[in-house]
Amino acid sequence: MISTEKLTLLLEKTQEIAKEAGAFIRRERRHFNPERVEHKGVNDLVSYVDKEAEKIIVNKLSQIFPEAGFITEEGTNTTQAEEFNWVIDPLDGTTNFIHGVPIYSVSIALMERDEVILGVVYEVNLHECFYAMKGGGAFCNDTRIRVSEAKTLSESLIATGFPYSNFDLIDKYLAALKSIMKSSHGARRFGSAAVDLCYVAAGRVEGFFEYNLNSYDVAAGTLIVEEAGGKVTDFSGGRDFVFGREILSTNEKIHEEILANLKTAWA
Repeated sequence: MISTEKLTLLLEKTQEIAKEAGAFIRRERRHFNPERVEHKGVNDLVSYVDKEAEKIIVNKLSQIFPEAGFITEEGTNTTQAEEFNWVIDPLDGTTNFIHGVPIYSVSIALMERDEVILGVVYEVNLHECFYAMKGGGAFCNDTRIRVSEAKTLSESLIATGFPYSNFDLIDKYLAALKSIMKSSHGARRFGSAAVDLCYVAAGRVEGFFEYNLNSYDVAAGTLIVEEAGGKVTDFSGGRDFVFGREILSTNEKIHEEILANLKTAWA
């Protein structure tokens, strides 16, 4: 068990580390060469910027909390601990970054066993730092944030992420998207799941859903949403959303409406 005082200090330090990694990413974008892009899989891109940003983050986090292990996207450190683990996406929205679309973020979470207790998402180009710790509320740049008060899907804007590598479920996904688009103000695809979740937390969109995500894409954002008063589940309404590769996040009020759409499409 970690004390509130220590968790507060870790949260402050983690924000500093996320911003430092973000500053590195911004600098590199100015003279980025797309020829240095590598392919981890079909449409799964990575660059030296992802890798170097992760090294910065892992090195700094190791100094502030050496007893914690790591779950990292680029494999800088894959030594997991029994009790505490950092879950890191150094550049969530790599494809946007490569193409010069200015929506990408740094995402850092701390898990105590199977529970996220700290989350920081730094949106690099807007200089927005979203953060939360368990039981402490959610914030953006020191201002408390809350989810939207919209009561129905018909008055809601929904964020999503399009399938880009695993297309096995694309027909089910498109069926769900079609139903949700016809029943809402529309859908948006920003290209960074961490940002999507924070936009739910800040009340900018009422919901977000996506499948085939990894823990480092969503861990930090899920806590931020819940601490902002929102709800997060998998597509079955359960709690397996960090490692279960499917997630629905809402302002809570419209959760059951979207969940019904997803259950029908995924049946």
